[in-house]
Amino acid sequence: MSQKILEIQHIKREFRMGTEVVRALKGVSFDVFAGEFVTIMGSSGSGKTTLLNILGCLDKPTDGNYLLDGVNIGQLSRNELARLRNRKIGFVFQAYNLLPRTSALENVELPLLYNMEITHEQRRQKAIHSLEAVKLGERLGHTPNQLSGGQQQRVAIARALVNEPVMILADEATGNLDTRTSYEIMALMQELNKEQGKTIVFVTHEPDIAAFSSRTVMLRDGKVVKDTVNENVRSAKDALASLPPADDY
Repeated sequence: MSQKILEIQHIKREFRMGTEVVRALKGVSFDVFAGEFVTIMGSSGSGKTTLLNILGCLDKPTDGNYLLDGVNIGQLSRNELARLRNRKIGFVFQAYNLLPRTSALENVELPLLYNMEITHEQRRQKAIHSLEAVKLGERLGHTPNQLSGGQQQRVAIARALVNEPVMILADEATGNLDTRTSYEIMALMQELNKEQGKTIVFVTHEPDIAAFSSRTVMLRDGKVVKDTVNENVRSAKDALASLPPADDY
């Protein structure tokens, strides 16, 4: 059996709003193993965002345990949590979150600036390698406004990869993209998962995007209501090929 990257054990998260207590997560449990491609689905109010914040070490559960690569995040200080987040998780956001007046190469180097163990040249080479992995080796000096939405998201994925994290955590990473570009990004995700063995946890509300993953965890009202293996994983490359030509689209 492959190694557990995530262990979610009876996670609860409560928020106090004035005199009321809002129970956003009500005892969520599931594991993610190395090399899995898991989508987390749920409508607004399902607890998806709260769970994402805990998975990304941006928040801690009120109750229950979350182990990331064997480390219990509930026992870490804020500084330890930040260090773990930087080394273990590669984030991909819906809004790309790139620095606007900074080149693709410099944007990808950012997570490595906190690593004092590598030299400037090593940092540069790692960033170049990451951009080449997402097929942007020819765009190193381009700033975000010189890139399409899909290319900006590829820069964000390269930035997520540069620290060689144990998990890529994507938050609605195709939410701002048209269908064609969404499928291109999902084809890249499938490639990273199958060919490089990357563990991917992809939060989405779109069933057609979830169909590209190997497993879907469905949340409703703060609970896991379904956790299913996708028997017929769609190929994003094939889905892309089946779309009309770009000119007609």
